[in-house]
Amino acid sequence: MMIKQYTDYKKSLSPFERIIPAHWEEKKLMQWYRLKSVQNNDGEELLSVYLNRGVIRYSDSTGKQVHKPSDDTSKYQLVEPDDFVLNNQQAWRGSVGVSKYRGIISPAYYIWEPRNPRVLNPEFMNYLVRDSAVVDQFVLASKGVGSIQRQIYVPYMKAVILAVPPKDEQDKIVDFLNWKIGEMHRFIRETRNEIDYLNELKHSIIVKAITSGLDEDVRKKSSTISFVKEIPAHWEELMLFQIASEQKIPNKTVHHQNLLSLSYGKIKRKDINTKGGLLPASFDTYQIVNDGNVILRLTDLQNDHKSLRVGLATETGIITSAYTCLKPRDNILPEYLYLMLHAYDVSKVFYGMGGGVRQSIGYADIRRMTIPLPPLDEQQAIVDYCYSEQEKIEKLIDNLNDEIAYIQELRVRTISDVVTGKVDVRDIEIPEYETEISDINDDISEDDDSEEVETVDEEVDE
Repeated sequence: MMIKQYTDYKKSLSPFERIIPAHWEEKKLMQWYRLKSVQNNDGEELLSVYLNRGVIRYSDSTGKQVHKPSDDTSKYQLVEPDDFVLNNQQAWRGSVGVSKYRGIISPAYYIWEPRNPRVLNPEFMNYLVRDSAVVDQFVLASKGVGSIQRQIYVPYMKAVILAVPPKDEQDKIVDFLNWKIGEMHRFIRETRNEIDYLNELKHSIIVKAITSGLDEDVRKKSSTISFVKEIPAHWEELMLFQIASEQKIPNKTVHHQNLLSLSYGKIKRKDINTKGGLLPASFDTYQIVNDGNVILRLTDLQNDHKSLRVGLATETGIITSAYTCLKPRDNILPEYLYLMLHAYDVSKVFYGMGGGVRQSIGYADIRRMTIPLPPLDEQQAIVDYCYSEQEKIEKLIDNLNDEIAYIQELRVRTISDVVTGKVDVRDIEIPEYETEISDINDDISEDDDSEEVETVDEEVDE
C-alpha cells in the first residue's frame, strides 16, 4: 500500500501545524460548534469521558472515578449524538470526544453542538479533536496553577483552530482509519491473549510447585487445604501464624522517605515527590517494611478480582498501612512465603474470606489459614525452579509488550498523519473489514472525570 502526500499545501493558522492541504478549510472552534447547556433531563443515560476511549456510557466505565455521579442529576447536561464533549479540567490531557450517544453528563463538562452537522462526519471529528495538534491547543486555552489543575477558558477555547477537509474526504478518512486501526486493535487483542496465556502458565507452574513439590513420584497424602487435593507425605500442614507473624512498624517517628508501592504483584519504588496520583500530605501513617517482608493487599475484595495482591519486599521503605505486612519465621524462606501466598492469591482463596459486606480483611482473618510446608532445602529448590521458569516467561511477555507498545505508537502516528493532512488516503483501496472500533479499548482504562482513585498507594494491576 503506497500512501502519498497531497499535491498542494498552504500555511496553517494553528500554532502546532506548519501546513495543511490547500483545499482544507480552517476555522475557529466557535465557527464549527456552538456552546450549549441543556439541563433538567433526569432519567437519561449517564455518560462519561475516558482519556483513551472518548465519550462512553457510564455503565461501560470502570466505576472507579474520583467523582461519583450525584444523586441529583437535575443540573447534568444533555448530550446528543455528534456533540463535542470536553472535560473542563482535563481537556489539556485529551479528555474530550465526539459522542455517539444521547445521555447526560456532569456540569463539569462543556458541550458543543455542531453548527452544520451536514458538513461534519462525527467520527472524523472524534479522531481530530483527540489528536495532539488539537489537544495541545487545549493546553493553551486552559488557565491554572501548576501542571495538574487547569481549567478551560472559554474565550480562548473558542479560538482553537480546526482544519477540516470536505465531507466526502472526511468519510474516506474515517473508512481508512477504521480499517487500519481495527487491524491494529485486533493485533493488540490477540497479543494480549498470548500474554494472558503466558501469565496463566506462570501462575500454574507456581501453584503446582508450591502444592505438589518438584518430585512427581513422591508419596502423597490427603490435604485439608480447600483447593489442594494432595501434598507430599513428608510435608507439614501448619497455620499461617506458625510460619509468619504480622509486622507493624509505624513511620511516625522514623519519617523514612523510600516510598514503596505494590503494583502488578511486585513491590516497586515510587517517587515520593510525584505530582501524579493521590498521595497523602504526610506519610506518618505509613508503615515501615524491610527486605524479606511479604506484603498483602487485602482490600477491595468484592470489587477487584483481577489484581495481584501479594508482593515481596527486597529493601527497607514505607508502604501504606492499609496493607498487611508479614515477617517470616525461621521455618520458612521469605521467597517461599511469597510464592506460597501468591499461589493462594491466584487460586482466589482470599476472596472467599471477605464475604457479606466486608471489602477488606487483615492478618486476624488469615492467621489460621492452613499452609503446606516442605523442609527448608526443598523450599529453596522450589524457589529456584519457580524463579527460573518465571524469568523465562516474563522475557517472552516483555517482548510481546514491546510489540504492543510499537503498534500503539504506530496507531497514534497513523491517526495524526491522516487527520492533519500529512498523507493523502483518498486513492487507497480499502478492502472489506469488520467494524469494531467502538468497542475496543486497548489502553489503560483511566477515567477522565479525574485520575483513577488510588485508594491507597497501589497502582491497580491487570
